[in-house]
Amino acid sequence: MEEQKFIAHPDEYFPLGILPMPGASDLSAKIDKHLTDWYHNLYPHFKDDPEVKDTLRLEVVCPRFTSGDGKAVLKESARGYDLFIVTDMGNYSLEYEMFGRKVPMSPDDHFQDLKRAIQAISGKAYRISVIMPTLYGGRQHKRSTRESLDCAVALQELEAIGVKNIITFDAHDPRVQNATPFMGFDNVMPTYQVLKALLRKYKDINLDKDHLMVVSPDEGAMQRNIYYASVLGVNLGMFYKRRDYSTVVNGRNPIVAHEYLGNSVAGKDIWLRTTLSHRAILCWDWRMS
Repeated sequence: MEEQKFIAHPDEYFPLGILPMPGASDLSAKIDKHLTDWYHNLYPHFKDDPEVKDTLRLEVVCPRFTSGDGKAVLKESARGYDLFIVTDMGNYSLEYEMFGRKVPMSPDDHFQDLKRAIQAISGKAYRISVIMPTLYGGRQHKRSTRESLDCAVALQELEAIGVKNIITFDAHDPRVQNATPFMGFDNVMPTYQVLKALLRKYKDINLDKDHLMVVSPDEGAMQRNIYYASVLGVNLGMFYKRRDYSTVVNGRNPIVAHEYLGNSVAGKDIWLRTTLSHRAILCWDWRMS
């Protein structure tokens, strides 16, 4: 069988490209290094081929005007690329200047920059996929009263401007993909990675009912916590929010109390698994008397 040269020869295969958005450069660099190292190890005789690129990354910058308006500028052509745009919607460490003030970037700013980058590509890429570890608008995935459906509308916007696939991690509610049934939506669950990191970091952990317990901090996290408790063979507890449904404050029914349901946690290690997208909170040595 002829050796595959999908990176080396774009005339035979659509060249692979990674476009890191501001705030996602570190993650993109790791993906890029993994793929290029794998390719060079698989085909070492192509390493000195001038057609083989040392990196799959393309560069985009998103400058701002004084008014806060922005734009995206591609530093090189993306024509014909099978392009993966990596963006971190939850990266609030970035700032831009508006009317002389430093403004931290919100998920809305990141989402606008993502759409600007897709506009700069101008439909020239063969295919555009977006790697979005934290799904934009994922917490606003359903309508309880007269309110917006941010996540569904965002997915429809991306589909309308040419995105073919969305790759996210542990979406708050993966059923939001029903808003775009003709666009690829991959919801990767980090279960294996979480358990691997857990066992590597806490080598003294005892995976039995007498020493470990999984606790869900709210109702929304129950499904994933039931899975972990079942796999590990330990007991499960949960907190639920008791609300005053006769009152509305800032569009929500206020929480009266957090109630705990489950066995005693005295003397046990407790694992709290939240609903915050791809983040896990591991709280060990919570030995309550």
